[in-house]
Amino acid sequence: MKALTYGSTLQFSTSVGGEIGSFNQNCKRQQTQQHFINLNPLKLKRHRTLNLVPAHVSKDSNGHDVESGTFCDSLDGKWLLKAKGREVASCLDGQCLFLVGMMGSGKTTVGEILSDALDYTFADSDKYVEKLMGGTSVAQIFKESGEAYFREYESKALQKLSLVPQQVVATGGGAVVRPLNWRFMRQGITVFLDVPLDALARRIAAVGTDSRPLLDYDSADCYTKAFTALSALSKERSEAYANADATVSLLNLAACVGLKDVLDITPTTIAMEVLVQAQKYLNSKRR
Repeated sequence: MKALTYGSTLQFSTSVGGEIGSFNQNCKRQQTQQHFINLNPLKLKRHRTLNLVPAHVSKDSNGHDVESGTFCDSLDGKWLLKAKGREVASCLDGQCLFLVGMMGSGKTTVGEILSDALDYTFADSDKYVEKLMGGTSVAQIFKESGEAYFREYESKALQKLSLVPQQVVATGGGAVVRPLNWRFMRQGITVFLDVPLDALARRIAAVGTDSRPLLDYDSADCYTKAFTALSALSKERSEAYANADATVSLLNLAACVGLKDVLDITPTTIAMEVLVQAQKYLNSKRR
């Protein structure tokens, strides 16, 4: 891999068989494919200091568009994510990382990637509640005992999880509404995954709403059902989400990597941005 200075960023290209190339998600070789990366401080071999955030991609020499976000999904990108994770882990000093956000925002998927990058364990607070309830699903708890009953057990779960160091915790979408839960989550760092409602509704509609107890709206259109319920929940929770220590806006991230649809952003790219924003918060606390 070559790194060339390009303004305030670094230009990366990979040499393949004597030609300049790179791997995309389909492992196709693109001649003179170059990735422009807006970076946070990251020390690599030979004591060179680089910065790293999700890949921003240019056109190749033939004028073809190069897939956005593929750098973080390549072997090099995953290695850099791991290196960034080690750097941020040293700043966290064992503190937990709590992911907050609406249902369907990708907290579990991103959280699992983050736990690997940070060399942390991973926990899902909803799954922890189900374990406390002897395996009863969250949807069933809502149906049989109501939301208030579930929230009590959710608080108990977050209290127990906050006592375990070096852990990434994916919280339930409504965990932020109880001030008590913030007392537990403040034991670590909280990061809000901010995803547009339209994207959330499309994602949830694609898999159905049966497992989402708070999306109990009568509608033949799954998207409309999801969007209506999410809009109401967002109004109730927006101020609470704003209490997070750091925010990852998928709209801003999509613009950074040149994507029109936030659902095209890879979980690995989102995980990298979480690390970037968490480190910014930690650095600000030291000033």
